[in-house]
Amino acid sequence: MATNLVSLVSQFLTPDMIGRIATALGLDHNKVQSAIGGVVPALLAALNNTATQPGGAQKLADAAKQQAGSLENFASVLATGGQSSLLEKGTQMLSSLVGGQNQNALTDAVAKFTGLGQSASGSLLGMLAPVVMGSIAQHLGRGFDANSVAKLFASQKDNIAAALPSGMGNLLSGTGLLNSLGDAARTATATGSEAMRETSATRLVDAARQRGTTAAPATTNWLYWLLPLAAAAALLIYFAVRPTEEVVQQGMSQAQNTAVQGLDVGKQLASNIASVRTALDGVTDVPSAQAALPKLQEATAQIEKNGSEVGQLSADQRKLVAGLITPLMPAFNQLCDKVLAIPGVAEVLKPSVDTLKAKITALAA
Repeated sequence: MATNLVSLVSQFLTPDMIGRIATALGLDHNKVQSAIGGVVPALLAALNNTATQPGGAQKLADAAKQQAGSLENFASVLATGGQSSLLEKGTQMLSSLVGGQNQNALTDAVAKFTGLGQSASGSLLGMLAPVVMGSIAQHLGRGFDANSVAKLFASQKDNIAAALPSGMGNLLSGTGLLNSLGDAARTATATGSEAMRETSATRLVDAARQRGTTAAPATTNWLYWLLPLAAAAALLIYFAVRPTEEVVQQGMSQAQNTAVQGLDVGKQLASNIASVRTALDGVTDVPSAQAALPKLQEATAQIEKNGSEVGQLSADQRKLVAGLITPLMPAFNQLCDKVLAIPGVAEVLKPSVDTLKAKITALAA
């Protein structure tokens, strides 16, 4: 089975272990639990950046060797009040590995993403650094060297980028810490502005509704004309395939003098697609895939329902919808392929993902 470094670290960070760490740091358990999903891949991205620097892999190898066997004693150290020493060593190790400037940038990004604040975020990173290096040492086993560490990180670019949640990639994009991830980092930074795009979609659709309320009543055909325009425009906003304002304004300008009843359905379709993207972005291993499955199934059912409305369009209207949706498919298929490539995930999600892809493809047909 292919290695996934994010999953290896996450396997050690069980809810019980996260609770112990939160208690040791004096932080809220739920906040730390929520933060871990973003902090771990962000920390690995920073370490991956180190691995690509001259002498960086050797630094990582030395640090990992120092943490060999540390995971077995981690919980007992916390239980016996050794968190201060553990935190101090972890913070110093992190500074040595990534550099003071990068450490500050990483801490700032984590603080903004988690809302824990600078001090708490720095402490959490310092506590997790030994866990990450200990996990690496445990995975590589005896006799590993700088070359082993370099190869490990080189093989993990896609996994690290895929695990970065929405927003974190965007916060790290200006720091240079994602540079070593190459093309894999584009997905992370693109999803970083997800919330902003969804807000923009809602705002523009609401604006179209307001324009529609002052327009004269239209025929039933225009109701169905408006639905796919609003839905497809919102989809384009979500996936950011083309400049969003231009796409939406072009679509909505063709529907200015229409009735507005169909807009709610269009917004629901866009919301369902957004839910799919969010659910898939959160999949990093089999447990997270199992958690995402009900959301995907629910969204698929809703998309099928909305798609039946599109089926009542004329041939020319469906052609317009297809022209708007078709450009979305490569990015969507790429996301699906990346998620299904995670070890064990295809067994859980492939049937639902295939059905979902078929429904969306039908809208573009």
